[in-house]
Amino acid sequence: MTSTIIDTNALIDVLGPDSETRVWSLDAMKRCFHEGPLVVNPVIWSELAASPLSEQQLSLALDWLDLKKEPLSYEVAFRAGKAHLLYRRNGGQRERTLPDFFIGAHAAVRSHRLLTRDAARYRTYFPDLDIISPETHPL
Repeated sequence: MTSTIIDTNALIDVLGPDSETRVWSLDAMKRCFHEGPLVVNPVIWSELAASPLSEQQLSLALDWLDLKKEPLSYEVAFRAGKAHLLYRRNGGQRERTLPDFFIGAHAAVRSHRLLTRDAARYRTYFPDLDIISPETHPL
């Protein structure tokens, strides 16, 4: 069985209105669901808090995914920090990016695949990561 971390943007798609990205995210999640566990971590969960839903409503809305909630280790945090440092040295901006590095490092350290619509940064800083994106897995 192959486990997959679901990036926040794909979960937001599923919770949002009908759109092309919603269709892709739903289809990709269904395929991954049949191949193994779907995983989130505290960073993804915290980013979902921007939703107007309460935590209970959010849990109910995503219940069909049977998400596994995994903690983040110090190994993940260190790897995320190193990747973010390299990003900054390459001219990257400080704002908004650190959560993506935690998500990518978590996937890499735990050997999960990553389902995301925003694959470019992950590919650059986690080149060995198995990424499922609209580019690699079109409808």
